[in-house]
Amino acid sequence: MEPLRTGGSVPAVVEADDLGTYVVKFTGSAQGRKALVAEVIVGELARALGLRFPELVLVHFDPAVAADEPHQEVRDLHDASAGVNLGMDYLPGARDLTPEIARHFPVDPLEAGRIVWLDALTANVDRTVHSSNLMVWPTFGVAPPRLWLIDHGAALVFHHRWDTTNPGRKYDFRHHALGQYGPDVRAADAELAPKVTEELLRGILAEVPDAWLADDPAFAGPDEARAAYVGHLLARARLSAEWLPTDFPDRAELAAEEAARAERSQRGRPDWLKRVPDLHGRPAAEQDWSVHLG
Repeated sequence: MEPLRTGGSVPAVVEADDLGTYVVKFTGSAQGRKALVAEVIVGELARALGLRFPELVLVHFDPAVAADEPHQEVRDLHDASAGVNLGMDYLPGARDLTPEIARHFPVDPLEAGRIVWLDALTANVDRTVHSSNLMVWPTFGVAPPRLWLIDHGAALVFHHRWDTTNPGRKYDFRHHALGQYGPDVRAADAELAPKVTEELLRGILAEVPDAWLADDPAFAGPDEARAAYVGHLLARARLSAEWLPTDFPDRAELAAEEAARAERSQRGRPDWLKRVPDLHGRPAAEQDWSVHLG
């Protein structure tokens, strides 16, 4: 077991007793159980709509397996997560779709449109040019590298305030990670919206453990909570004409915006600070990737 010390949830790469390797997200994380609910709903919906998303499993976790963890904060997280947690199939060798890799990696406009459409449907505002939550997974000569969706814990923002839900609400996707690819969201809408049925949604919500839904004060119990998710997402799919995102900057506009942002960040800085090297520059391994993806 190896903690991943990036991001606020502090997941871990875990070898399970089924011989599989998973990225495990814990119920005791700061984001809480609703983040895991969102992971299941959006991930399984993505898979049902034909998008690539790693397999999810329920992981029964015993904190004793991580008793030697040296960091108290991580140990506290593990102690608070005894029982059922969420595992995502680990993709060995996969890389984040960073802006640098995106310059060399082709994405079909329809595939981009499908992903944007899913994010708009599920109010996933956490797939931006700076944090794509997309992985490029190579197949080492078997097939070209492909995009895989990950990390949907910040989606379904409406379930944090059920009393203000609006199925037709628009969200700002101008800086979506795939906006520069000219996503064909209208074709995606025509293809995907009819597939979001009550039967499909009920089947997906049945995969969410009762314990992750039981403590929501907005509902009398897990079944009532499931019905609310089904009703909201079904209504939202039927209202897609009201929220369909279509306004995306192209690569040149993104570059101009980034240059303006960098210029603003330098204003008022002392000269010595302006000469500090970019600590977020592209690592050598990522540069090598651009050659393979070209």
